[in-house]
Amino acid sequence: MAGATPSCVFCAIAAKSNTDNTLLHSDDKVVAFQDINPSAFRHYLVVPVAHIPTVKDLQRKPDDHSLVNHMLEVGKTLLLRDAPQAQQYRFGFHQPPLNTVNHLHLHCLALPYTPSRWRSIKYLSFGPLGFIEAEKFLEKIKPSSTFQ
Repeated sequence: MAGATPSCVFCAIAAKSNTDNTLLHSDDKVVAFQDINPSAFRHYLVVPVAHIPTVKDLQRKPDDHSLVNHMLEVGKTLLLRDAPQAQQYRFGFHQPPLNTVNHLHLHCLALPYTPSRWRSIKYLSFGPLGFIEAEKFLEKIKPSSTFQ
């Protein structure tokens, strides 16, 4: 797998060499699986197959925007299938230094949160350091239009 980091747990999952995780979705760009420490009624992670450390490594490029959009679509499809009765859905990324794994991963949450004050707080937006909602991030990396 191009760009894989041997010590990265998400690279191992994406390469399907970590058999502890059941994949909910797999294609040539992303894999999805349940978070091992869920913060909500349903909590899935969607990660790119290619090793991309964090949101800070993505730019206003068509490929980056397309990848994040695909990640979001996969997450929405899974939660709508598995938790259609959820009160609310949240989709987003932790920004450095608050990310726990240095491999880009989209949190897909079907609320309510599991009981714990910290669980809901860590998914709040605190500007450039907190959780950034996927839709807002897509706007941030939307490629500039070129007019001819």
